[in-house]
Amino acid sequence: MSRNYGNDQKHALDAKRDAQKIAWAPIMFQAARALRDLGILNLLLKHKEGMLISEIAHALKLSEYGVTVLLEAGLSLELVYQEHDKFHLTKTGYFMERDPLTRANMDFTQDVNYEAFMYLQESIKEGKPVGLHKVFGNKWETVYEALAEMPEQFRGSWFGFDHFYSDNAFPDLLDIVFEHKPAKMLDVGGNTGKWSLQCVAHDPDVEMTILDHPGQLKEAFENAKRAGYSERVKGHAIDLLKHEIPFPKGFDAVWMSQFLDCFGEEDILGLLRRGKEALTKEGRFYILETYWDDQKYEASTYSLHATSLYFTCVANGNSRMYHSDDLRALIEKAGLQIIETHQNVGISHTLFVCGHKFVKI
Repeated sequence: MSRNYGNDQKHALDAKRDAQKIAWAPIMFQAARALRDLGILNLLLKHKEGMLISEIAHALKLSEYGVTVLLEAGLSLELVYQEHDKFHLTKTGYFMERDPLTRANMDFTQDVNYEAFMYLQESIKEGKPVGLHKVFGNKWETVYEALAEMPEQFRGSWFGFDHFYSDNAFPDLLDIVFEHKPAKMLDVGGNTGKWSLQCVAHDPDVEMTILDHPGQLKEAFENAKRAGYSERVKGHAIDLLKHEIPFPKGFDAVWMSQFLDCFGEEDILGLLRRGKEALTKEGRFYILETYWDDQKYEASTYSLHATSLYFTCVANGNSRMYHSDDLRALIEKAGLQIIETHQNVGISHTLFVCGHKFVKI
């Protein structure tokens, strides 16, 4: 299979400039975060006419020195521009301040990844999330076991990142999934129950079963109780990587959302096979993922390649954001067939609708 992406046509001076951007990236990231979190970008957004350094410093009770060094970094970051003595917000600065996608990505980088990435090379060498273990403790093998016990800021940014992407996709998917009126659906890796709760709210007859670690199930049950759906949202605590333990059976639909990218290929194959066994003969298997080769925008591909390194250093040490062909091959190997493909769902997702191989659906 031939794959081509990118080129080497950049002028040498541009290439050297971009190399410097990479060399200073961690420092300039913190400058951008300070411009945002100290309120400088927001202040410039409100003052379209621009502001003097002294005016910004006075309004935010910061020193002129501090405002100066941040704004000068902001010039190189292209978050602000200067006309005479006044500073103005750029379009990039606007997105840094107001774009929820950029905010979710930036908070995830800061609160989940920043310190941990000091140990990226060790994670690569050992095939383990050394960053997780060094920064947050080594009592867990993966981040998924740790989530229920993580600091609130970590949890807030982790779930903010995870839910931002899924929340934008879920509304588009309910009509697709419930066109076939599944009575029983297995939500594998259902986490805090967001998808399951949307399903029971959408269809009054469906019964959902969430498979996940006990900590996540506890939170999912609390959410279901608050929403008034305890009777139709069940749970099954399981170590998803113990492939000798079968999933419960007899489901009309099996759902895996932003789930398989959390595992290495051998584990994905095991999960797909167990999911297939949980499915009735004519049931449907739904796989929702963001594939880096299946993106409309370069920024999406860039973000997904960075997310792969989070899996390396923090999540589990052996998973990544996959090329769609890799998942297609694993789906076929598991004895499933793709019967429908829905692209450009939500922000950047693709939905594979699968069934048992050789079964006409």
